[in-house]
Amino acid sequence: MDTDTVYLFDLGTRYLVEGEGFALVEHTLPPRALGSPLHRHANEDEFSYVLEGQLGAQLGDEVVEAGPGELVRKPRGQEHAFWNAGDEPLRFLELISPGRFAEYFRELAPVLAAGDHARVQEIAARYELEIDFATIPALAERHGLDVAVPA
Repeated sequence: MDTDTVYLFDLGTRYLVEGEGFALVEHTLPPRALGSPLHRHANEDEFSYVLEGQLGAQLGDEVVEAGPGELVRKPRGQEHAFWNAGDEPLRFLELISPGRFAEYFRELAPVLAAGDHARVQEIAARYELEIDFATIPALAERHGLDVAVPA
């Protein structure tokens, strides 16, 4: 495994650029996989540029899909979720500003894999990230996603 890559269940995160002003990571998702339940960033703006596959996203009340060459903007303060909306692997670049948030994926990966729900919430709170894990089943059903719900 690449030492600059971490996995949050199906979501792969490969670190490309890390800095105070911004970070650039490459995310991967297998077909019909959920990347994240509904969540809201207090401090970060995110921009997803699709390289391969079909990115689905809920941005507030709006649902969008983006293919190769398309950009999805997820501004701070807006509740959002994302998934692979297609039957092929998804690969996209995620520009995160400010860049400090990229460390969240490294911190969360081992804790999520261990099923330590209290620590997951502690890490999210430290990054001022509100996550609604209860939205996972509804997102999976509504968008036809294959989701292994954590224990």
